[in-house]
Amino acid sequence: MKLADFDFDLPEALIATRPARPRSAARLLLAEGDRTEDRRVSDLTDILRPGDRLVLNNTKVLPARLFGTRQRGEAVAKVEITLLEPQAQGWRALAKPLRKVQSGETIRFSERLFANVRSKTETDLVIAFDLTGDDFDAALAEAGVMPLPPYIAAKRAADDQDRTDYQTVFARHSGAVAAPTASLHFDEPLLKALAAKGVDFTEVTLHVGAGTFLPVKVEDVTTHKMHAEWGRVSAAAAAEINATKRAGGRVIPVGTTALRLIESAADEAGVLHPWEGETAIFIYPGYRFRVTDALMTNFHLPKSTLVMLVSALMGEDRIRRIYAHAIETGYRFFSYGDSSLLIPERPT
Repeated sequence: MKLADFDFDLPEALIATRPARPRSAARLLLAEGDRTEDRRVSDLTDILRPGDRLVLNNTKVLPARLFGTRQRGEAVAKVEITLLEPQAQGWRALAKPLRKVQSGETIRFSERLFANVRSKTETDLVIAFDLTGDDFDAALAEAGVMPLPPYIAAKRAADDQDRTDYQTVFARHSGAVAAPTASLHFDEPLLKALAAKGVDFTEVTLHVGAGTFLPVKVEDVTTHKMHAEWGRVSAAAAAEINATKRAGGRVIPVGTTALRLIESAADEAGVLHPWEGETAIFIYPGYRFRVTDALMTNFHLPKSTLVMLVSALMGEDRIRRIYAHAIETGYRFFSYGDSSLLIPERPT
């Protein structure tokens, strides 16, 4: 299975830099078996059935990009920091320029937020902040900006609007440095309308890491190693999903993050168990899905692990046709782009 099998040409004009407004006005490509329809996210109230269960990732994105200064004598230099994940000694982070940052020095981000550089490698560093708990959260919210994906950040800087746009309406647990982007299409009116239709919801938590944007560099994709991300499926969430399966309803994760989490927590018989820890599950063609019946997801980067995941769900040829249709008909791609609902044919 070669990396080139998951490549495609994408016109740059189709890369979205702002989301649709309202959120649920985004386009939705419905792909059910071999049938393809052009719809809107708001049409989910007509597409989904009573007894279906949407699995939502309630992680909350941190304003993880920080701009600070370091001082040596009279010399003051600027440093850009992107937080990656918390560790026992502080936060693992990226730095620009990394080569000029030294272990032991202090980086100042605002009047009340400082960090000490605890250690450094060739690729990243670990920093420890002077604040913890609610004080840290407040200072980070004041000093940080949303960590927009590289393909958006290359076109424009993050602004105050991104603090709302790059956060789901059901974000509850801080820890992500990237948004579960399929969930960005939901607003309160749509959630209420779906509930009134009889669609059920279950929340799980997977803190999306910056590894979601890392390119696959190996030609044999089966040898690629995924970046681990922390997640949790509560006992209540597992029970709700298992009940839906027993009743014959469809379990539909919203986003690849929710999908990867529930597949990590399910046993080979398709029973979901309470689960907490790090998952590095890599789903590519040949994978047998244990609990997922369908997937709502945005359109992904060429040669990415996420294109491999949707290819595993729908089949490689089918995904090529779906993406060709999306490009031909002008769907907007990536984090702020349009969405799809992928429903594979159930085995008979």
